Amino acid sequence: MPADSPSAADVRLQPLLHDLVSTVMAPTSALSGADGQIRAAGVQGTFHADRRVVSEAVLLIDGREAEPIAHAAAGPGRSRFTSLARWLGDVQPDPVVRVDRLREIRAYGMAEEITIASTATMPVAMTVAMRVNCDLAAIETVKSGHVAEPVTPVAGELTWASGGTTVAMTGEGAEVHGRELRWEVTLEPGETKTLCWRVMVTDPAAVVAAPPGPVEWTRPSLTVTDRRLSRLLSQSLDDLQGLRLTETGHPADTFLGAGVPWFLTVFGRDSLWAARMLLPLGTELARGTLRVLARRQGVRNDPLTGEAPGKIMHELRRGEFVVPVNGLRLPAAYYGTIDATPLWISLLHDAWRWGLPDGEVEALLPAMEAALSWLATDADPDGDGFLEYIDASGRGLANQGWKDSGDSVRFHDGSLAEPPIALAEVQGYAYEAAVKGAAILDAFGRPGADVWRAYAAAMAHRFRERFWVEGGYPALALDRDKRPVDALTSNIGHLLGTGILNHEESARVASFLAAPEMSAGFGLRTMSSADKGFSPLSYHCGSVWPHDTAVVIAGLARDGFGAEAAVLAEGLLAAAEPFENRLPELLSGDARDAVGRPVPYPASCRPQAWSAAAAVVIAHAAVGLYPDVPGGTVDLRPMAGAPLGAVTADGFVVAGTPVSVSVDAAGAAEIDRLPGRFKVVTTG
Repeated sequence: MPADSPSAADVRLQPLLHDLVSTVMAPTSALSGADGQIRAAGVQGTFHADRRVVSEAVLLIDGREAEPIAHAAAGPGRSRFTSLARWLGDVQPDPVVRVDRLREIRAYGMAEEITIASTATMPVAMTVAMRVNCDLAAIETVKSGHVAEPVTPVAGELTWASGGTTVAMTGEGAEVHGRELRWEVTLEPGETKTLCWRVMVTDPAAVVAAPPGPVEWTRPSLTVTDRRLSRLLSQSLDDLQGLRLTETGHPADTFLGAGVPWFLTVFGRDSLWAARMLLPLGTELARGTLRVLARRQGVRNDPLTGEAPGKIMHELRRGEFVVPVNGLRLPAAYYGTIDATPLWISLLHDAWRWGLPDGEVEALLPAMEAALSWLATDADPDGDGFLEYIDASGRGLANQGWKDSGDSVRFHDGSLAEPPIALAEVQGYAYEAAVKGAAILDAFGRPGADVWRAYAAAMAHRFRERFWVEGGYPALALDRDKRPVDALTSNIGHLLGTGILNHEESARVASFLAAPEMSAGFGLRTMSSADKGFSPLSYHCGSVWPHDTAVVIAGLARDGFGAEAAVLAEGLLAAAEPFENRLPELLSGDARDAVGRPVPYPASCRPQAWSAAAAVVIAHAAVGLYPDVPGGTVDLRPMAGAPLGAVTADGFVVAGTPVSVSVDAAGAAEIDRLPGRFKVVTTG
């Protein structure tokens, strides 16, 4: 081993967080134990815009920790923790002193109400203390498993300042003793008292901020035979509300931060997919997401950042994002993504079809035309007609599709593919973007539509010739030698609904995805269990990602494969309740009949925007509402066989008007409150 190589003991591991409780109102989030305590360990803490502003917040009563008995979400940005102080009051089997800790994340930071109730027969006196600390650690430092030393507070105050960020902790009626807030409390029999403390953050260098206005989408009322979906949708909408963000200086444009804790900022691919999934609830989120990313669209070629003219950004941070463990060094604005640009084009088109006003679309046409140009230029450096990527900087992401871990692109025998890599689903995204871009160009009288329709036709022909493998399914990718990477993966499911496959090809893909090797887990596995690289607890080679499953459900439903879509939807619904209806970023790909309940992926973010949006996808697929607002039609195509039973979704939005869509147990659909200018086509 070279002298400068780290030993196994030196390597720091990313902290686990599957068993932590997240409370979120972006750009702030808190992660604690199930007892509500924020301990100086791992990833626990309160974070604000990629900085940990509270590294410890431990509640003590007479110097002891109360015994936890329950915790639950209490609405968007709120969590409640219940514990008992059984050493206080009467000596009897029933507890007489109860402690409820209500945590609320707010625009300025965090506030907590500590409610202590006594049913003792005598007065109960106690000293209540909140032991606090602040290390102002960068999120990437925490992610790397490094321990940051606490920052020294201002003398005599619980105030910390570093790098332009100021954190102040105060308690109403509390005294400061060292790094504790203390209250002296006496409860008479039957009395309840509430103590309040808060964390105030001032952070002028943050690149993201809380939106100033109300939520941009509707909250539909869902009545469904399978009530698991309505419970999942309710919690998911709460979580999505907590993930809303704006870019600093642009408060009118809302997007969704990707997830807690690592990705609470704009991520091109994640934010675009989440906005697309939420289109049935309105177009305002899509508009904001499109505008934020258009403002930072690439204008020059830069191998260090991955920027190129017309290219859509991957992620935005306040500064360079450095992860020492794996050598990752990403610039503050990083463009290392192969799929965000075509996804941006398709979101613009789909938002237009759902009713985004023509004026909003027209303002974004220059960005769309630049994005289209990128597809046929910098996205295809060797001119073979396929979009491909390679990390030219040597310090960015080795893989730049949605499966962006270093080992995600594997052959059936488990060996790794060498870059440049041309991913299967990205070619489908490019085909779809070209067709949809052409439709917009035609509608707005812009030139070039025929060029992009010809591009799409040529792409479909090339894909059919080069990607299909002997097993009868599309390859995951082409490697640097243009060999098909023959693992069977969920990537091919993203081709459904793009138009690049004909009906026979779509049927073949659907049959592979619904087979046990891919669908026996709690959702769609990222890789078939028959592949040598399969591992149910890998990041991308056998795990289940709810958003991935949802994208495939949407494609299956749209292309008429309702039975296959239902198999995958059942997997997600079975997974949801063990996770308290907060679907994680990903979960293990273990078979349901082997484990009984889903096994967490221990470093998974939760909540995650596109995972939460999966609930909207399932509800939308069930009712099958597909509007074409510019064309004046609405197609009703519910999932064949009504696999969730009867469904009524009241509050989906067409052209700014909330409508109600119902599907009965036999699969017959109808729509109410649709404006009279639309013609309804029912093909369910």
